[in-house]
Amino acid sequence: MRRLLLALPFALLPLAVAHAHDHDHDHEHGSLGKHEHGVATLNVALEGNTLEIELESPAMNIVGFEHAATSDADKKTVAAARAKLEKPLALFSLPAAAGCSLTEHELSSPLFGDAEDKHDHDHDHDHDEHADGHDHDHEHSDIDADYSFTCKQPDALKTVDLTAFYKQFPATQKINVQLIGPNGQKGVESTPANARLTF
Repeated sequence: MRRLLLALPFALLPLAVAHAHDHDHDHEHGSLGKHEHGVATLNVALEGNTLEIELESPAMNIVGFEHAATSDADKKTVAAARAKLEKPLALFSLPAAAGCSLTEHELSSPLFGDAEDKHDHDHDHDHDEHADGHDHDHEHSDIDADYSFTCKQPDALKTVDLTAFYKQFPATQKINVQLIGPNGQKGVESTPANARLTF
């Protein structure tokens, strides 16, 4: 997981970094992007037959709050949002001709509680909890979703359409996107009116 995107130098993410420096001096220094309600970050990388998509979003955009889900209503809201994120092909519309299928995914957020301990990176998560626990208490809650797809015909993968994502999570007003593919890398600022990404 993340083998393509983790290998990228931070220099390849000018949009997110520039926004972070311009507007967010006081928060989230360790984050690629900044935490701003209504704004999410999406990294999309295609190499060979492998497509990887990483979403980082304030929890407010996805579930409407950032506190721990203690009430039954809040828990249902989190569970419903998580169920949507478990089906990325219904959120990120890919050309059918590309024949992409989900091969691996990982969801993590302070709001998910113990759920993230079930992943392969137990040690890393434990370490992060100790190192960043206080930050989560005093700053903002994010939801991170990482997906890996195998595409039978990657040459047909010319676009990614985010229309369904905006409809499912209407509190998201803008997504700062980094696209890395056969034609190189580019940054795009997506909105509901500009939901179609082109490699």
